[in-house]
Amino acid sequence: EIDWFLYGLKTFFPEAWYDFVAPIPKRERSDLLVAYYWRLNDPDPAVHMPAARTWSIYEGRCSTLLPNPQLINHYASDVMALGLARIEAHYFVHNIFLPDNSLLNNVDKIRNIPGVIVQGRYDVICPPLSAYRLHQAWPGSRLRMIPDAGHGALETGIAKALVAATEQFRRTGGFE
Repeated sequence: EIDWFLYGLKTFFPEAWYDFVAPIPKRERSDLLVAYYWRLNDPDPAVHMPAARTWSIYEGRCSTLLPNPQLINHYASDVMALGLARIEAHYFVHNIFLPDNSLLNNVDKIRNIPGVIVQGRYDVICPPLSAYRLHQAWPGSRLRMIPDAGHGALETGIAKALVAATEQFRRTGGFE
């Protein structure tokens, strides 16, 4: 999914992707993650802030089912942009600090723990197939595929499903 975020999203959001890669010299575009990682960690705000804003706006533009200018403006704000871009790039460059397929390969450790997987049907940042595969491998889970949502936790259907799952677990400690 890291490669998908960096290169595959252009399939659905070509304008956003081309804006994302535009600041990176062509000779560095074969490894966008490293190109951004170094810029995001440069101590000079004149280097790291434009990179952070570009990264964050890219994600904001691609994260909702319908365009949301207010959300994109929020993603462009200094604190949001720098925090989001730096933490994502840090985790991505370290492969999320986990071996490939770690969750699926270790699902037996959580097999009997109840959980709710909330996934936007039109999430192009983290495609629904991953959530579906996790649900298939995890008998203790319930999959809530939100039909009118993308990636964002603040999208109405996703937010409602997350609150409902949290309330259910608070009340019952599991499924009703």
